[in-house]
Amino acid sequence: MATHLCPCGYYNHPDRDCVCAPGVVNRYLSKISGPLLDRIDIHIEVTPVSFDELTARKRSSENSADVRKRVMVAREIQQKRYADSEGIYCNAQLPSNRVQEVCEIDSAGATLLKTAMQRLNLSARAYDRILKVSRTIADMAGSENIKVEHLAEAIHYRSLDRENWGG
Repeated sequence: MATHLCPCGYYNHPDRDCVCAPGVVNRYLSKISGPLLDRIDIHIEVTPVSFDELTARKRSSENSADVRKRVMVAREIQQKRYADSEGIYCNAQLPSNRVQEVCEIDSAGATLLKTAMQRLNLSARAYDRILKVSRTIADMAGSENIKVEHLAEAIHYRSLDRENWGG
């Protein structure tokens, strides 16, 4: 799913000004329901990339082949994890009644998640999705345990749950 943050398409644009009247942005964004957002695992805001950045000779980015290798390793980890679970092949398919078992976090992680839940007023569905995404981030990093940084990254990917995300 993709959307602009306002009708004109320039809200938060680095080079162009939004021309929408006050209140229009919030009214536009309020058309996206909370229950719909709850069902999306990762929310990110993507800003336009300038021509100079696109054409730069030296980009400091990971190449696709390396990313693919990490993804394949993470998928193998998940296939082994769920080998005895019928119908479950990856973290995203994990049912709610097994999330706590597979996505264990330490006390520092629990504190971070509790704070995020309260500040962002997150739902139980968002809680499960954050844990499953953090498990996947840990798998991508080759970590057996979910660390605070994995959890923080997963929480960051819930940007559309943030209060006033468009205003």
